[in-house]
Amino acid sequence: MTEDIRIVPLTDGRYIDIMTEWMYDWWGRKENYSRGAVERALAHSLNTDRLPRTYGMLLCGRLTGMYQFTYSDLFVRPDIYPWLANVYLDPAYRGRGLGRLLLGSVKQNARAAGLDELFLFTAHRGLYEKFGWEFAGEIETFLEPHVQRLYRLDTSGRAEGPAADPVSKAGKLVCDVPLKGSEKGAEHDLI
Repeated sequence: MTEDIRIVPLTDGRYIDIMTEWMYDWWGRKENYSRGAVERALAHSLNTDRLPRTYGMLLCGRLTGMYQFTYSDLFVRPDIYPWLANVYLDPAYRGRGLGRLLLGSVKQNARAAGLDELFLFTAHRGLYEKFGWEFAGEIETFLEPHVQRLYRLDTSGRAEGPAADPVSKAGKLVCDVPLKGSEKGAEHDLI
């Protein structure tokens, strides 16, 4: 069976259980949120006309990754928004180039949502720069690690031509068969 990879807005609760599992295991437990609180926050991010918005990567009908556009991601910096948050790829699908597709869709989806810029904070070095993000400086997070990197992405399109659709360029993958030619990025487990 062969199907397209799709990165789509998630607007109903169909995938809420898997997203809750991912986010709770990644940051919810560590930051002392209950599983129910993580689920409620995600449920209230399934919007089409305002932030927060959630996007999912579907491969053969299965949710394999996600990200969100939010007004708030870093409690100590409410003056910075909107944010790219909760960028996640299921570990079973890492190292196959799907992270590149997921991150490559951010700019186009931000433009479609009417966002001229996005911010993110991360401990990763050298990953987001590959997708047009500009390092803005170090930022005090009061999380672990305590100091992380702040990035900004211009999504306005004023300085460039039309955005390419990274997913349509990927073609088709054969379901239930490992992707060929995949190579894992040495410095990042997302891609």
